[in-house]
Amino acid sequence: MNQLPPLAWLGIALLLLGQSTWLFLNARKHGHNYWLWGTLGLIHFPAILLIYLIFVRKIFRKKR
Repeated sequence: MNQLPPLAWLGIALLLLGQSTWLFLNARKHGHNYWLWGTLGLIHFPAILLIYLIFVRKIFRKKR
């Protein structure tokens, strides 16, 4: 079984922590359930980020 080197684990941890922090702060700024999004950001990458941007922030909505 191939194991990841410790530097790769550190990179994955930093990536998930960064995503979680951004989701937490952005959801709090926009009045969404920030604890939920911050917690989910620690678990999944990048699916939760995409779901947040598309369905919660609605980045593809038409501007009038």
